[in-house]
Amino acid sequence: MVASAGRVKVAGAGHSFTDIACTDGMMLDLSRMNRVLSVDGALVTVEAGITIRELGPALAARGLALENQGDVDPQTITGAISTATHGTGGAFANISSQVTGVRVVTADGDAVELREGDDLRAGRVSLGALGAISAVTLRCVPAFRIHRVDEPAPLDDVLASFDRRVAADDHFELFVFPYTRTALTLTSERTHRKPRRAGLVKSFLRDLMLENGALELACRLGRRFPSRIPSINRTLVRAMSRAEHLDASHRVYANRRTVRFTEMEYALPQEHTIEALERVLALVERRRLPIGFPIEVRVAAPDDALLSTAHGRATGYVAVHQYRGMEFESYFRAVEAIMDEYGGRPHWGKRHYQTAASLRSRYPGFDGFLAVRDRLDPNRKFENDYLRRVLG
Repeated sequence: MVASAGRVKVAGAGHSFTDIACTDGMMLDLSRMNRVLSVDGALVTVEAGITIRELGPALAARGLALENQGDVDPQTITGAISTATHGTGGAFANISSQVTGVRVVTADGDAVELREGDDLRAGRVSLGALGAISAVTLRCVPAFRIHRVDEPAPLDDVLASFDRRVAADDHFELFVFPYTRTALTLTSERTHRKPRRAGLVKSFLRDLMLENGALELACRLGRRFPSRIPSINRTLVRAMSRAEHLDASHRVYANRRTVRFTEMEYALPQEHTIEALERVLALVERRRLPIGFPIEVRVAAPDDALLSTAHGRATGYVAVHQYRGMEFESYFRAVEAIMDEYGGRPHWGKRHYQTAASLRSRYPGFDGFLAVRDRLDPNRKFENDYLRRVLG
Protein backbone atom coordinates (compact mmCIF):
# COMPACT_ATOMS: atom_id res chain seq x y z
CA MET A 1 0.00 0.00 0.00
CA VAL A 2 1.19 3.50 -0.86
CA ALA A 3 0.32 4.78 2.62
CA SER A 4 3.09 2.80 4.27
CA ALA A 5 5.80 4.62 2.31
CA GLY A 6 5.43 8.08 3.86
CA ARG A 7 5.45 10.95 1.36
CA VAL A 8 5.21 9.83 -2.26
CA LYS A 9 5.67 11.62 -5.58
CA VAL A 10 5.39 10.26 -9.09
CA ALA A 11 8.13 11.36 -11.46
CA GLY A 12 7.34 11.92 -15.12
CA ALA A 13 10.14 12.43 -17.63
CA GLY A 14 11.90 15.10 -15.55
CA HIS A 15 11.04 17.81 -18.06
CA SER A 16 9.65 20.41 -15.63
CA PHE A 17 11.75 23.38 -14.55
CA THR A 18 10.14 23.47 -11.08
CA ASP A 19 10.41 21.17 -8.08
CA ILE A 20 6.85 19.94 -8.66
CA ALA A 21 7.89 16.25 -8.58
CA CYS A 22 10.67 16.48 -5.97
CA THR A 23 10.36 14.74 -2.62
CA ASP A 24 12.37 13.62 0.38
CA GLY A 25 10.11 10.57 0.54
CA MET A 26 9.53 7.89 -2.11
CA MET A 27 9.68 8.77 -5.80
CA LEU A 28 7.89 6.47 -8.23
CA ASP A 29 9.14 5.97 -11.78
CA LEU A 30 6.37 4.77 -14.10
CA SER A 31 8.38 4.83 -17.33
CA ARG A 32 7.80 1.10 -17.89
CA MET A 33 4.04 1.68 -17.76
CA ASN A 34 3.93 2.92 -21.33
CA ARG A 35 1.33 0.78 -23.09
CA VAL A 36 -1.80 1.64 -25.00
CA LEU A 37 -4.43 -0.24 -22.98
CA SER A 38 -7.53 0.09 -25.13
CA VAL A 39 -9.01 1.84 -28.14
CA ASP A 40 -12.75 2.44 -28.32
CA GLY A 41 -13.41 4.52 -31.42
CA ALA A 42 -11.75 7.87 -30.71
CA LEU A 43 -11.27 7.13 -26.98
CA VAL A 44 -7.81 5.79 -26.18
CA THR A 45 -6.73 4.66 -22.72
CA VAL A 46 -2.99 4.65 -22.05
CA GLU A 47 -0.76 3.93 -19.10
CA ALA A 48 0.59 6.90 -17.20
CA GLY A 49 4.24 6.48 -18.14
CA ILE A 50 3.89 6.71 -21.92
CA THR A 51 5.65 9.74 -23.36
CA ILE A 52 4.09 11.99 -25.98
CA ARG A 53 6.96 10.95 -28.26
CA GLU A 54 5.91 7.30 -27.87
CA LEU A 55 2.21 8.08 -28.04
CA GLY A 56 2.27 9.89 -31.40
CA PRO A 57 3.39 6.90 -33.52
CA ALA A 58 1.22 4.52 -31.46
CA LEU A 59 -1.86 6.60 -32.27
CA ALA A 60 -0.85 7.06 -35.91
CA ALA A 61 -0.62 3.28 -36.32
CA ARG A 62 -4.29 3.17 -35.30
CA GLY A 63 -5.31 6.01 -37.62
CA LEU A 64 -5.58 8.51 -34.76
CA ALA A 65 -3.79 11.58 -33.37
CA LEU A 66 -3.87 13.98 -30.46
CA GLU A 67 -6.03 16.98 -31.33
CA ASN A 68 -3.18 19.32 -30.40
CA GLN A 69 0.15 19.12 -28.58
CA GLY A 70 3.13 21.21 -27.61
CA ASP A 71 6.36 21.91 -29.42
CA VAL A 72 8.42 19.34 -27.51
CA ASP A 73 7.44 15.73 -26.81
CA PRO A 74 9.67 13.97 -24.21
CA GLN A 75 7.11 14.50 -21.41
CA THR A 76 4.94 11.67 -20.15
CA ILE A 77 1.30 12.21 -21.00
CA THR A 78 0.45 12.47 -17.30
CA GLY A 79 3.24 14.96 -16.63
CA ALA A 80 2.00 17.07 -19.52
CA ILE A 81 -1.64 17.13 -18.50
CA SER A 82 -0.87 17.53 -14.80
CA THR A 83 0.94 20.80 -15.47
CA ALA A 84 -1.54 22.14 -18.10
CA THR A 85 1.00 21.79 -20.91
CA HIS A 86 -0.33 23.18 -24.19
CA GLY A 87 0.36 23.78 -27.85
CA THR A 88 -0.93 26.73 -29.81
CA GLY A 89 -4.10 27.53 -31.76
CA GLY A 90 -6.97 29.86 -31.04
CA ALA A 91 -9.54 27.09 -31.57
CA PHE A 92 -7.68 24.41 -29.60
CA ALA A 93 -7.46 24.00 -25.83
CA ASN A 94 -4.49 22.53 -23.97
CA ILE A 95 -3.66 18.81 -23.88
CA SER A 96 -5.58 18.13 -20.66
CA SER A 97 -8.82 19.21 -22.33
CA GLN A 98 -8.63 16.01 -24.38
CA VAL A 99 -8.81 13.86 -21.22
CA THR A 100 -12.14 12.14 -20.56
CA GLY A 101 -11.03 9.94 -17.67
CA VAL A 102 -8.24 9.66 -15.11
CA ARG A 103 -7.45 6.60 -12.99
CA VAL A 104 -5.81 7.61 -9.70
CA VAL A 105 -4.32 5.29 -7.09
CA THR A 106 -4.82 6.82 -3.64
CA ALA A 107 -2.61 6.47 -0.59
CA ASP A 108 -4.80 3.57 0.58
CA GLY A 109 -4.11 1.69 -2.64
CA ASP A 110 -7.58 2.21 -4.07
CA ALA A 111 -7.95 2.83 -7.82
CA VAL A 112 -10.40 5.69 -8.29
CA GLU A 113 -11.88 6.65 -11.65
CA LEU A 114 -12.33 10.41 -12.20
CA ARG A 115 -14.79 10.75 -15.06
CA GLU A 116 -17.21 13.61 -14.42
CA GLY A 117 -17.87 16.84 -12.56
CA ASP A 118 -15.24 18.47 -10.38
CA ASP A 119 -13.46 15.13 -9.99
CA LEU A 120 -12.59 15.07 -13.70
CA ARG A 121 -11.95 18.82 -13.86
CA ALA A 122 -9.49 18.43 -10.97
CA GLY A 123 -7.90 15.28 -12.39
CA ARG A 124 -7.18 16.88 -15.76
CA VAL A 125 -4.65 19.29 -14.19
CA SER A 126 -3.82 17.73 -10.83
CA LEU A 127 -0.22 18.87 -10.12
CA GLY A 128 0.29 15.33 -8.77
CA ALA A 129 -1.69 16.34 -5.68
CA LEU A 130 -4.56 13.85 -5.87
CA GLY A 131 -2.66 10.56 -5.99
CA ALA A 132 -0.62 8.46 -8.40
CA ILE A 133 -2.19 8.56 -11.86
CA SER A 134 -1.96 5.10 -13.40
CA ALA A 135 -3.93 5.63 -16.64
CA VAL A 136 -5.71 8.30 -18.63
CA THR A 137 -8.35 8.17 -21.36
CA LEU A 138 -7.90 10.62 -24.21
CA ARG A 139 -10.39 11.83 -26.80
CA CYS A 140 -8.40 11.59 -30.02
CA VAL A 141 -9.15 12.61 -33.61
CA PRO A 142 -8.56 10.96 -36.99
CA ALA A 143 -4.92 11.19 -38.03
CA PHE A 144 -4.03 14.30 -40.01
CA ARG A 145 -1.02 16.14 -41.37
CA ILE A 146 0.26 19.64 -40.82
CA HIS A 147 1.75 22.05 -43.31
CA ARG A 148 3.86 24.49 -41.31
CA VAL A 149 5.60 27.56 -42.69
CA ASP A 150 8.35 29.19 -40.62
CA GLU A 151 9.04 32.71 -41.82
CA PRO A 152 10.70 35.87 -40.46
CA ALA A 153 8.65 39.07 -40.64
CA PRO A 154 8.81 42.61 -39.23
CA LEU A 155 7.67 42.44 -35.62
CA ASP A 156 5.43 45.50 -35.88
CA ASP A 157 3.51 43.94 -38.76
CA VAL A 158 3.13 40.64 -36.92
CA LEU A 159 1.86 42.26 -33.73
CA ALA A 160 -0.61 44.46 -35.65
CA SER A 161 -2.08 41.36 -37.31
CA PHE A 162 -1.82 39.05 -34.29
CA ASP A 163 -5.53 38.66 -33.50
CA ARG A 164 -6.41 38.24 -37.17
CA ARG A 165 -3.78 35.53 -37.63
CA VAL A 166 -4.85 33.71 -34.48
CA ALA A 167 -8.42 33.65 -35.80
CA ALA A 168 -7.50 32.71 -39.37
CA ASP A 169 -4.75 30.12 -38.89
CA ASP A 170 -5.15 26.69 -37.32
CA HIS A 171 -1.98 27.17 -35.31
CA PHE A 172 0.06 30.34 -34.97
CA GLU A 173 3.00 31.28 -32.77
CA LEU A 174 5.92 33.64 -32.88
CA PHE A 175 9.42 34.03 -31.49
CA VAL A 176 11.23 37.33 -31.06
CA PHE A 177 14.82 37.91 -29.97
CA PRO A 178 15.27 40.82 -27.55
CA TYR A 179 17.05 43.86 -29.05
CA THR A 180 15.51 43.14 -32.48
CA ARG A 181 12.25 44.01 -34.23
CA THR A 182 11.95 40.84 -36.29
CA ALA A 183 9.65 37.93 -35.44
CA LEU A 184 9.99 34.33 -36.54
CA THR A 185 6.40 33.23 -37.25
CA LEU A 186 5.25 29.61 -37.31
CA THR A 187 1.96 29.21 -39.17
CA SER A 188 0.36 25.78 -39.46
CA GLU A 189 -2.51 24.43 -41.53
CA ARG A 190 -4.14 21.07 -40.80
CA THR A 191 -4.32 19.09 -44.04
CA HIS A 192 -4.64 15.66 -45.62
CA ARG A 193 -2.10 16.42 -48.34
CA LYS A 194 0.61 13.83 -48.88
CA PRO A 195 3.66 14.33 -46.62
CA ARG A 196 6.69 16.03 -48.10
CA ARG A 197 9.54 15.17 -45.77
CA ALA A 198 12.93 16.80 -45.93
CA GLY A 199 15.81 14.45 -46.62
CA LEU A 200 17.76 13.19 -43.64
CA VAL A 201 20.82 15.28 -44.48
CA LYS A 202 18.79 18.44 -45.07
CA SER A 203 16.79 17.84 -41.90
CA PHE A 204 19.97 17.31 -39.88
CA LEU A 205 21.56 20.47 -41.23
CA ARG A 206 18.47 22.61 -40.60
CA ASP A 207 17.33 21.23 -37.23
CA LEU A 208 20.59 20.46 -35.49
CA MET A 209 23.30 22.48 -37.21
CA LEU A 210 21.40 25.67 -38.04
CA GLU A 211 18.54 25.98 -35.55
CA ASN A 212 20.14 24.34 -32.51
CA GLY A 213 23.83 24.65 -33.38
CA ALA A 214 23.71 28.33 -34.28
CA LEU A 215 21.65 29.16 -31.20
CA GLU A 216 23.99 27.18 -28.94
CA LEU A 217 27.03 29.00 -30.31
CA ALA A 218 25.31 32.38 -29.99
CA CYS A 219 24.28 31.66 -26.40
CA ARG A 220 27.79 30.58 -25.44
CA LEU A 221 29.22 33.74 -26.93
CA GLY A 222 26.60 35.77 -25.09
CA ARG A 223 27.41 34.10 -21.80
CA ARG A 224 31.11 34.85 -22.32
CA PHE A 225 30.53 38.41 -23.61
CA PRO A 226 27.16 39.65 -22.23
CA SER A 227 27.57 43.16 -23.60
CA ARG A 228 27.59 41.75 -27.13
CA ILE A 229 24.23 39.99 -26.86
CA PRO A 230 22.30 42.73 -28.72
CA SER A 231 24.59 42.46 -31.75
CA ILE A 232 24.63 38.65 -31.52
CA ASN A 233 20.81 38.59 -31.53
CA ARG A 234 20.67 40.88 -34.55
CA THR A 235 23.10 38.59 -36.38
CA LEU A 236 20.92 35.55 -35.63
CA VAL A 237 17.85 37.36 -36.91
CA ARG A 238 19.56 38.24 -40.18
CA ALA A 239 20.31 34.54 -40.68
CA MET A 240 16.68 33.44 -40.30
CA SER A 241 15.00 32.19 -43.47
CA ARG A 242 11.78 30.61 -44.67
CA ALA A 243 11.24 26.87 -44.15
CA GLU A 244 8.34 24.49 -44.75
CA HIS A 245 7.26 21.24 -43.08
CA LEU A 246 4.54 18.87 -44.29
CA ASP A 247 4.18 15.64 -42.36
CA ALA A 248 2.12 13.72 -39.83
CA SER A 249 0.92 15.99 -37.04
CA HIS A 250 3.04 14.46 -34.28
CA ARG A 251 6.19 14.93 -36.37
CA VAL A 252 5.53 18.59 -37.14
CA TYR A 253 4.28 19.70 -33.73
CA ALA A 254 7.46 18.62 -31.95
CA ASN A 255 10.81 20.30 -32.56
CA ARG A 256 14.18 18.96 -31.52
CA ARG A 257 15.67 21.10 -28.76
CA THR A 258 19.28 20.49 -27.78
CA VAL A 259 20.15 23.91 -26.32
CA ARG A 260 19.77 23.90 -22.51
CA PHE A 261 17.94 26.72 -20.76
CA THR A 262 15.53 27.54 -17.96
CA GLU A 263 12.08 28.98 -18.57
CA MET A 264 9.14 30.92 -17.16
CA GLU A 265 5.79 31.11 -18.95
CA TYR A 266 2.64 33.05 -18.11
CA ALA A 267 -0.92 32.65 -19.35
CA LEU A 268 -2.79 35.93 -19.87
CA PRO A 269 -6.17 36.97 -21.22
CA GLN A 270 -5.50 36.90 -24.96
CA GLU A 271 -6.37 40.59 -25.40
CA HIS A 272 -3.40 41.60 -23.21
CA THR A 273 -0.80 39.32 -24.81
CA ILE A 274 0.80 41.78 -27.22
CA GLU A 275 0.90 44.61 -24.69
CA ALA A 276 2.61 42.32 -22.19
CA LEU A 277 5.13 41.15 -24.80
CA GLU A 278 6.04 44.73 -25.71
CA ARG A 279 6.54 45.55 -22.03
CA VAL A 280 8.89 42.57 -21.60
CA LEU A 281 10.93 43.58 -24.64
CA ALA A 282 11.13 47.14 -23.32
CA LEU A 283 12.16 45.85 -19.89
CA VAL A 284 15.07 43.92 -21.37
CA GLU A 285 16.31 46.91 -23.36
CA ARG A 286 15.79 49.44 -20.57
CA ARG A 287 17.78 47.38 -18.07
CA ARG A 288 20.22 46.11 -20.71
CA LEU A 289 19.58 42.56 -19.53
CA PRO A 290 21.78 39.86 -21.09
CA ILE A 291 18.99 37.87 -22.74
CA GLY A 292 20.03 35.96 -25.83
CA PHE A 293 17.09 33.55 -25.94
CA PRO A 294 13.97 34.42 -27.93
CA ILE A 295 10.63 35.12 -26.26
CA GLU A 296 7.84 32.78 -27.39
CA VAL A 297 4.16 33.68 -27.83
CA ARG A 298 1.36 31.13 -28.25
CA VAL A 299 -2.41 30.96 -27.76
CA ALA A 300 -5.05 28.49 -26.58
CA ALA A 301 -8.82 28.22 -26.35
CA PRO A 302 -10.58 28.27 -22.96
CA ASP A 303 -11.21 25.06 -21.04
CA ASP A 304 -12.82 24.06 -17.75
CA ALA A 305 -10.10 22.22 -15.81
CA LEU A 306 -10.08 23.76 -12.33
CA LEU A 307 -6.37 24.58 -12.33
CA SER A 308 -5.85 25.00 -16.06
CA THR A 309 -3.95 28.13 -16.97
CA ALA A 310 -6.58 28.69 -19.69
CA HIS A 311 -9.56 28.11 -17.38
CA GLY A 312 -12.52 30.13 -18.60
CA ARG A 313 -10.69 32.50 -20.93
CA ALA A 314 -9.11 32.69 -24.37
CA THR A 315 -5.45 32.71 -23.48
CA GLY A 316 -2.17 34.05 -24.75
CA TYR A 317 1.10 32.64 -23.43
CA VAL A 318 4.34 34.60 -23.09
CA ALA A 319 7.40 32.46 -22.36
CA VAL A 320 10.80 33.85 -21.39
CA HIS A 321 14.04 31.89 -21.20
CA GLN A 322 17.62 32.18 -20.04
CA TYR A 323 20.58 30.13 -21.22
CA ARG A 324 22.11 27.62 -18.83
CA GLY A 325 24.71 28.97 -16.43
CA MET A 326 23.41 32.54 -16.62
CA GLU A 327 21.60 34.45 -13.88
CA PHE A 328 17.85 34.39 -14.48
CA GLU A 329 16.02 35.31 -11.29
CA SER A 330 16.17 39.08 -11.64
CA TYR A 331 14.79 38.82 -15.20
CA PHE A 332 12.09 36.33 -14.28
CA ARG A 333 10.92 38.29 -11.23
CA ALA A 334 10.68 41.47 -13.28
CA VAL A 335 8.67 39.66 -15.97
CA GLU A 336 6.45 38.12 -13.32
CA ALA A 337 5.67 41.59 -11.93
CA ILE A 338 4.40 42.56 -15.39
CA MET A 339 2.30 39.41 -15.69
CA ASP A 340 0.78 39.98 -12.25
CA GLU A 341 -0.85 43.15 -13.56
CA TYR A 342 -2.86 41.08 -16.05
CA GLY A 343 -3.89 38.35 -13.65
CA GLY A 344 -1.27 36.07 -15.19
CA ARG A 345 -1.27 32.39 -14.34
CA PRO A 346 2.14 30.66 -14.30
CA HIS A 347 2.77 27.41 -16.12
CA TRP A 348 2.82 24.83 -13.32
CA GLY A 349 5.92 23.10 -14.71
CA LYS A 350 8.00 26.23 -15.30
CA ARG A 351 9.68 28.66 -12.93
CA HIS A 352 7.60 31.14 -10.99
CA TYR A 353 7.49 32.71 -7.53
CA GLN A 354 3.77 32.59 -6.75
CA THR A 355 2.14 31.17 -3.62
CA ALA A 356 -1.36 30.01 -2.75
CA ALA A 357 -2.11 33.50 -1.42
CA SER A 358 -1.41 35.10 -4.80
CA LEU A 359 -2.87 32.29 -6.93
CA ARG A 360 -6.24 31.62 -5.30
CA SER A 361 -7.98 34.67 -6.76
CA ARG A 362 -6.70 33.86 -10.28
CA TYR A 363 -8.44 30.48 -10.41
CA PRO A 364 -12.23 30.40 -9.97
CA GLY A 365 -11.95 26.65 -9.36
CA PHE A 366 -9.15 26.85 -6.79
CA ASP A 367 -11.28 25.97 -3.76
CA GLY A 368 -13.14 23.31 -5.74
CA PHE A 369 -9.80 21.66 -6.48
CA LEU A 370 -8.85 21.73 -2.80
CA ALA A 371 -12.14 20.03 -1.93
CA VAL A 372 -11.38 17.15 -4.33
CA ARG A 373 -7.88 16.92 -2.92
CA ASP A 374 -9.19 16.80 0.65
CA ARG A 375 -11.32 13.80 -0.28
CA LEU A 376 -8.69 11.87 -2.26
CA ASP A 377 -5.57 12.68 -0.25
CA PRO A 378 -6.74 13.86 3.19
CA ASN A 379 -3.44 12.94 4.88
CA ARG A 380 -1.32 14.67 2.21
CA LYS A 381 0.72 11.59 1.28
CA PHE A 382 1.34 13.14 -2.13
CA GLU A 383 2.35 16.56 -0.84
CA ASN A 384 5.77 18.17 -1.21
CA ASP A 385 7.32 21.62 -0.76
CA TYR A 386 6.03 22.82 -4.14
CA LEU A 387 2.44 21.87 -3.40
CA ARG A 388 2.61 23.46 0.04
CA ARG A 389 3.71 26.68 -1.62
CA VAL A 390 1.14 26.81 -4.42
CA LEU A 391 -1.85 25.13 -2.76
CA GLY A 392 -1.32 26.18 0.86
